[in-house]
Amino acid sequence: MFKKLFQVILFLQIVVFGVYGQTSKSTNYAIIKPATNLTAIVNTAANVTPSARQLRWQELELTAFFHIGMNTFTGREWGDGKEDPKLFNPTALDTRQWVRTVKAAGFKQVIITAKHHDGFCLWPSKYTEHSVKNSPRKNGQGDVVKEVADACREYKIGFGIYLSPWDRNSPLYGSGTAYNDYFVNQLTELLTQYGRVDEVWFDGANGEGSNGKKQVYDFDRWYKVIRKLQPSAVIAIMGPDVRWVGTETGYGRETEWSVVPANNLDQLTITAKSQHDITFKPKGDMRGDDLGGRDKIKTATGLIWYPAEADVSIRPGWFFHAAENDKVKSPEKLMDIYYNSVGKNCVLLLNIPPDKEGLLNASDVNALQGWKKLRDETFKINLLKDASVECNNGVNLKSILDDDYNTWFTTHNKDTSAVITLNLKGSKTFDVLLLQENIAIGQRVEKFELDYWDGNDWKKATEGTTIGYKRLLRFSPVTANKVRLTIESSRLNPTIATMGLYKQP
Repeated sequence: MFKKLFQVILFLQIVVFGVYGQTSKSTNYAIIKPATNLTAIVNTAANVTPSARQLRWQELELTAFFHIGMNTFTGREWGDGKEDPKLFNPTALDTRQWVRTVKAAGFKQVIITAKHHDGFCLWPSKYTEHSVKNSPRKNGQGDVVKEVADACREYKIGFGIYLSPWDRNSPLYGSGTAYNDYFVNQLTELLTQYGRVDEVWFDGANGEGSNGKKQVYDFDRWYKVIRKLQPSAVIAIMGPDVRWVGTETGYGRETEWSVVPANNLDQLTITAKSQHDITFKPKGDMRGDDLGGRDKIKTATGLIWYPAEADVSIRPGWFFHAAENDKVKSPEKLMDIYYNSVGKNCVLLLNIPPDKEGLLNASDVNALQGWKKLRDETFKINLLKDASVECNNGVNLKSILDDDYNTWFTTHNKDTSAVITLNLKGSKTFDVLLLQENIAIGQRVEKFELDYWDGNDWKKATEGTTIGYKRLLRFSPVTANKVRLTIESSRLNPTIATMGLYKQP
């Protein structure tokens, strides 16, 4: 009776105050005072949480990129801005086919390349003649951005825009303020004419313009425009909300912390930019093997929630080239990328470029469908379903199996380790482990191990470091009727929202 009462009180503490020491006022950054010891820094890191826009973005898991423009018709990857707008003439362009196809494949958001480096605009911008308004498509009356936005609303999927800061067509590029004004004008068009925008995607391309000069980008100004006009949009990957994972392979890190050092984050920065809506972006190299481990944060003066996006194209190039129709990534390759991106605490941004007709090519569509089938077959049945759960220092044990991300297992008192034993209903064969932390509470687990009972002893099936929003691990097939998950190390109390065992087809 006393034990049950204690658990009820403990549960109420978690709901009302957060998990042990985290107040209801959570933020996606923290300032570290001078001389703070490592233990205190680690505890602070455990309480840094995603903003609402970052959490929504992480839950997407899969976002589709649509690269279409001048390069589609010239066969290039980077245009020089001298192309004739009359080249752009996709005679069967159907954005509903694009969005319908990727939604059926499990994607929850798309991003359209509204303007690539050649400066050609897929919408009729009033600030340049280098746009669809001077193309033969629909006699210059078309607006591809609008058609994508409309299709996203129809199919209830997120809508994002890519706008290249590098513009090889504009004579203003390299002029300083005048080009930044031009860029803000185009950005404002995109953020005010197409309804809700969920993501704005900038890359770091910064070559020479038509005048032979490079431009100094006013990112801070651009961020403020986005926050004002589309406050729910995440800004990636040259932005404050989402960072680039560091390669264009679609593969993430074995150890992927969403909380990273921000050594130019200080109280004056916060005060100047408002505590409620900071547009701060960490500086420095974000491509190491481990960006947020204890050795990386021990000298931090600030910490910030800055999750990773892994991007890759389904083809060798980012734009459609007919010669690559037989080089589309196979369902099996896409599955491997999935395990190494979404399964490593990243969101996967997969590019599927429309062809010259303006359709997703059959080669790409078939690959997407085969990949979706593999995912469905793999994750159809959680072999832990109906298992009994035991843990001497655990709270809310069954929540790791209830299919509800908003409930979670945690530990008593200030325990940062736990052994969770699960008794399956008979012997099961499995080779995939799925784990999720409730990142709304924070990312905390630093090391874990999965063991199985072979009838005589415990044997290791797999192990890992970070979990984050989702961790997927494959291993040699195991048959057992009992497993245990050992949380060896955690920053404050672990919060395990989901656990699953699956068998690959």
